[in-house]
Order: sequence, then C-alpha cells, then structure tokens
Amino acid sequence: MRILLCFLLCVFAGCGSTSSDSKAIDKNKRVAEEVVDFDLDKIMARGLLKVIIENSSTSYFIYKGQPMGYDYELLRRYARSIGVRLQFIISQDLEESFRKLNSGEGDILAYNLTVTKERKERIAFTHYHNLVRLVLIQRKPENWYQMKLHEIEDQLLTNPVDLIGKEVVVRKGSSYISRLENLSDEIGGDIVLVPAFAEQTTENLIHEVATGKIQYTVAEENVALLNATYFPILDVSTAISLPQQIAWGLRKNGSQLQKSLNLWIDGMRKTADYNVIYNRYFKNTKTYTLLAQSDFSNLNSNTISPYDEQIKAASHKLGWDWKLLAAMVFKESQFKPKAKSWAGAVGLMQLVPDTGELYGAKDLTNPAQNINAGVKYLLWLDKLWTKRIPDKKERIKFVLASYNVGQGHVIDAVKLTEKYHGDAASWNDVSEYLLKKSEPNYFNDPVAEFGYCRGAEPVNYVADILSLFDQYSQMISV
Repeated sequence: MRILLCFLLCVFAGCGSTSSDSKAIDKNKRVAEEVVDFDLDKIMARGLLKVIIENSSTSYFIYKGQPMGYDYELLRRYARSIGVRLQFIISQDLEESFRKLNSGEGDILAYNLTVTKERKERIAFTHYHNLVRLVLIQRKPENWYQMKLHEIEDQLLTNPVDLIGKEVVVRKGSSYISRLENLSDEIGGDIVLVPAFAEQTTENLIHEVATGKIQYTVAEENVALLNATYFPILDVSTAISLPQQIAWGLRKNGSQLQKSLNLWIDGMRKTADYNVIYNRYFKNTKTYTLLAQSDFSNLNSNTISPYDEQIKAASHKLGWDWKLLAAMVFKESQFKPKAKSWAGAVGLMQLVPDTGELYGAKDLTNPAQNINAGVKYLLWLDKLWTKRIPDKKERIKFVLASYNVGQGHVIDAVKLTEKYHGDAASWNDVSEYLLKKSEPNYFNDPVAEFGYCRGAEPVNYVADILSLFDQYSQMISV
C-alpha cells in the first residue's frame, strides 16, 4: 500500500500542485545529473576540501565565535591528516545539496545522512560513522510532569500502527519519506505525509512539535534525544525503524576520496578522540542545553560575542564588514579581554603596550579602548598600503598580514615579488614570497631589508581570518 501524500498548499510547502512535488520525490522522474570529475588528486592539488553542510546543533554552528559541531570536528581532523584547508558551504535544502555535490560545488556532503538504496543510485557513501534508529517525535500532555508514566503513555502513540491516518510532517527530500512509505506497507494503513518547506531542517521541525505548531515528525534517535533534553515536553521513545547507517555523501566517481575517507573513518572510530567528539554533541546533555540557550550561538541569535556593538562601531570607521573584524578579534584573542601572549601582547586585539599607548589605549584589558586602538592601527596600515594595493579586497589581506608580522616583512615580500616578476598587487603572488622569506636565498636577498621571517604564520593568519569571516557571513544574517 502506498503512503498517502498530503501536500498542504498554504500551510507547509507553498507548492503549485501536488503533481509537481510528486515528481520531485520520484526517483524515476528525476532528470539525470552530470557528475563532475574531481577526485582526491585534484583536491590535493587545489589544497582545499569543500564541504556541503547544514547549520545545526550537531553538524556545524558558531558558538562564541568558534565553529563547532560533530561533523565539523571530524572533517577538520580529516583535512589536517591529508594536509588541505577546509571550506564549508552551508545548504539547508537537501535536494539542492545533492546537486551541489555532483556539480562540484562541494566535495563531501556532510549531513546526518541515512544510507538508502535510492540515494546510492545517485551518490556514493563513506563507511558509516554511526548507527541509529529513526524515532517518532511527539508532544507529551501539557501537565505531563504531574502525571504518572502510564497516564502519559495512554495519551501518546506508542506503537507505529497508531500512525495510521495521522499527519507526519517531515523534511523534504529526506530518507524519512521512503521509511514512512515502507512503514505504511508494514502496518497496513496510510500515514499522511506532509513535506515541510525545502529549507526547514529536522531540528526546525522538532522545535515545531515542541511548541505545538505540528503534531508529529521523525528524526534520528541521537538527534531526537539531544533535542528532548532542551524540550522535555517531547517524547522520542517510539522507534519506527531498525538501526540505520549514517555516513557522508560523495560523488560516485570519487573513488580516491572514498578510499581515503573510509580508511580514516575506520581508524578514527577506534580512537578515544572519536568517543570524546561523539559524546560532546550527542551524550553530554548539559553542554547541549548550554549551547541551545546561549545568546552567543548562531542557532538562536545573530550575536557572535559580548563585544559585537563595539566591533560594529569600529568596523564602520574601517569600512569593513563587522564580521570580518570580529573574525580578526577571535583569531587574536578568542574574545578574551585579558588575554596575554608570550610576547606581551594584551587584550582583544593583542596589542603590545607601546602600540596601545601610541593609539590612545591606557588600559589594554578594557575592551573599548583595545578595539579602538587596534582599529586606529589598522587604519594606519590601510593608508600605508593604499597606493600600492588599490583594490580594497586585496588590500585587506596585506593589512591583516602586516598586523600579524609587521609591515616591513610584507614590504620585503612585495619587493621580492617585483624582482622575480610576480604581481606585487596580488596577495596570492606576494604570499608565496612571504613564505620564501624563511629560506636563506630569499631573506638574504639585498631587497629584503628585514631579514628572516617565519612566513607561514602571517599567510595562515590571513587565510584563517578570511575563512572564519566566510563562515560568519553564511551563518550570521546581519
């Protein structure tokens, strides 16, 4: 018996007709996709691994300026193991994410993906890194905390058969659809399936059950249990499947990347480090509640740090996006106003006392004074580089590098770039010679007035800030 598909035009999907949405989930009517040929060898040559991921409390989010998440932490370790940088591409629409993977916009689809036969016709999967059941998410009675357990259970669906005739709202394009289709056959009755908006995540729907906007949804048990710690009114005890494999998605022609990831996953799952990561996001309920309630989690707000207002005001003077300056402050001090480096730099923007005094900061541990002094120094550096680097986006990279290592070393790298016929207005070219300033042939060159420089530090500094800025920009909407 096929499941009854119920498309609610005005309430949920906003679709034009039931037939068009039926096609969207019918694998036989899906237009064939071209799959780009871009395997691990090309990823290594590019030096960048692109990951398509969702913004959720388990996969990837920002907390007090720091990117976090189960998938984020695992992928960061994998990227480090093969010596490439990471770029995260946030996509909340599952169908769009599959297209982005096959078109080459990303190399790994790092959702909480269930491995299914239908999906394996379209993409490849890594070895599983988790096994979980699907469970029904439903709301307990309002006065559940005053009731006995059997009284609560009497008002809940405790058997999948009870779903016959009930509306279950599920994430569009998810594997929950096929599971509920099979369950409908198994229980001998129609379940009314309501696809949600394309960009509504599983966690969005869980929250809608908790607040009474919808009656039922389904989710992986680990995600459901985690959300139930924050919303105790939820019941997540009714299983609707056997344990299923959770894995990352890859292009079907990416055999090199698949082999590399499989070897890494098989080894990683045996380590204590993996257990620590898994427990942090799926077992430590106190941590989850803290993150869910925090004003500094992008899951709840557009606030990055307690100093956002000062950073916004200061960035206006610079002409920078405030999230770029916030990324720089995080890189310098992790938003710790009393941070102090081994070299004596102090405060949010890690200024040495002489520089702080020069730009008007009497107390470098004072957030406002520190930020204002740091921005005045950045303005000075920006003016220094304006004639050499007219393009503003490029100039920001030179300013950041100068802030980190001193303008003298960066000027040396510019001169070396000019001497060896590179583009001295391009950070890509100049950064190569900044890296070479750790080699005797280059730091002893007559044009290099400031001598030896550990160039990897400022080059990575610029890359880290720009990467974090990109992550902030995708997750913070103001």
